[in-house]
Amino acid sequence: MSPSAVDIKVQGDTAVTIPNPVDNNALAAWRKTGAVPTGTAAFSTSDMFKSPACFTRPKAKRWDHHLSLEAKSRKPSSLKGAAKFLSRPGMISLGGGLPSSETFPFEEMSIKVPRAPKFSEAETHVSGTTITAGKHDIKEGKSLFDLEVALNYGQSVGFAQMVRFVTEHTEIIHEPPYSDWYCCLTVGNTMAWDATLRIFCERGDYILTEEYAFASALETAAPLGIRIAAVKMDEQGLLPEDMDELLSNWDEKARGAAKPHLLYTVPSGQNPTGATQSAQRRQEVYKVCQRHDIFIVEDEPYYFLQMEPYKAGVPPPSSREEFLKVLLPSFLKIDVDGRVLRLESFSKVLSPGTRTGWIVGSEQIVERFARHFESSNQNPSGFSQLALFKLLDEEWGHAGYLDWLMHMRLYYTHRRDALLEACEKYLPREVTSWVPPSAGMFVGVPHSFI
Repeated sequence: MSPSAVDIKVQGDTAVTIPNPVDNNALAAWRKTGAVPTGTAAFSTSDMFKSPACFTRPKAKRWDHHLSLEAKSRKPSSLKGAAKFLSRPGMISLGGGLPSSETFPFEEMSIKVPRAPKFSEAETHVSGTTITAGKHDIKEGKSLFDLEVALNYGQSVGFAQMVRFVTEHTEIIHEPPYSDWYCCLTVGNTMAWDATLRIFCERGDYILTEEYAFASALETAAPLGIRIAAVKMDEQGLLPEDMDELLSNWDEKARGAAKPHLLYTVPSGQNPTGATQSAQRRQEVYKVCQRHDIFIVEDEPYYFLQMEPYKAGVPPPSSREEFLKVLLPSFLKIDVDGRVLRLESFSKVLSPGTRTGWIVGSEQIVERFARHFESSNQNPSGFSQLALFKLLDEEWGHAGYLDWLMHMRLYYTHRRDALLEACEKYLPREVTSWVPPSAGMFVGVPHSFI
């Protein structure tokens, strides 16, 4: 049976009023006037952009005992840290090595995008909107983001304009049940996963994964000397009782390493099986992780590609509010401890080539990622961040983005149905079997030979 959304009661949870994303007036009231720093390499954090009610919740636990030596050793970048002083009136910095925007050979960038809710290629060709970003739009009062800022150096958490959008999006969708959660932009989930392994693991450590895990995730871990302890699965993915048994009976001497303290999981539309953890299953997995002090890495590129059960005759959500209501609760949504790092991505819902995603986790953990990124990838491409801002914030807004996600959900539902109908028609049941997926882009088809 396909997983469905249910109400989850989490101890310590308190009521938080989240503005209706359809109500522009409510969102405007949430956004503080002048709250978005617009200067070059402007400093920002998610705390600048959360609703006031968010701060009424308790703080996350500390995770010092799970951090690697590398993570503990990183110090703040002196150059990035100095950027906070650039906003002082009259301040002229000669120390950062920032190129003058006069040397950027890009005066204007234009892209044509769908006008919500007319999202098809044909409709976009006829009625799409061309949005334009100029070099000096901020100075000219046309926008909060422009090429002058986007094409220069930025902070490792991403430009403030996109940090605001993903922070608001996170609170609207997930309402984390603790106060000190932060967002940080990434160059996609693969890079974020590589950084996660280095921040949490030492060479020789074991981590927990699904029995059939995402190949690239395993291939990222192997060269770092990180070993895999596989947890058995069923049609709903990870089996909490098997994980509990594995951890309870861990033989450190036989394994040659301490018990794992990190779980990597793809809860929705798991790659490669297509399995989706039900709301109850996620709660059970979370409780096992609490019992054994496991930190959860929730890799969720397919989260919004949740579907109705195959051939069940259930209509899709007819409104944004209904769409939000039927989404399965994420691990982040039930995370009362701050023991979840959520890997978010635009790759499956907008395009992989943007190379832009973000992470959500406790302030302590996200701060370690920011320090890591300062001396590695810096931040996603300024072109990508500016294009995403113009589309998501200025053109669509949160309401239009929800409309797009509902469109994507239906698109992949139709493709799933067509694929399963082909399986039913052409694959012999004597040697093949499959479970209709309720999310994502994959269906596992195990086979046997007679």
